[in-house]
Amino acid sequence: SSGINAEYGGFTSLSSSSTPLEVVELLNQMYTAFDSIIDEHDVYKVETIGDAYMVVSGVPERNGDRHAEEIATMALKIVCFCRGFRVPHRPNQIVNIRAGIHTGPVVTGVVGLKMPRYCLFGDTVNMASRMESTGEALKIQVSPDTHKVLTSSTAHDPFTFEYRGE
Repeated sequence: SSGINAEYGGFTSLSSSSTPLEVVELLNQMYTAFDSIIDEHDVYKVETIGDAYMVVSGVPERNGDRHAEEIATMALKIVCFCRGFRVPHRPNQIVNIRAGIHTGPVVTGVVGLKMPRYCLFGDTVNMASRMESTGEALKIQVSPDTHKVLTSSTAHDPFTFEYRGE
């Protein structure tokens, strides 16, 4: 499976200088657009918590070797959307989304009784989160495992990578 974590860089400072209604309107518009994008792909939206958006491919429905390509293509569309999307109450400000992708095994299950939720656990989830938190605005940082899968796949449109660090 492959998972993506995406967060809005600068969200905390924006929300502290905005009204609650402005924050809700921003997140609703942004997540509604993201939801439309994910409908075009073989992915599953796991959750949104504040400005964090988590999506996976390959679970709960297995999709062979397509999971990394599905997540990467979806992530590119989300970043492209954010480049043109303006914060509704600050029309000169864009959403500086950061995205991180990792590919690997996950443990899944429905937890809870009051509000049962489908959850993902394991290093793959943690690594996707680390890829996001150390990434750059309006870029997608992929782990070496995801890079390996994407470069060895038979993707219709090959992906372009830019190396960071050493």
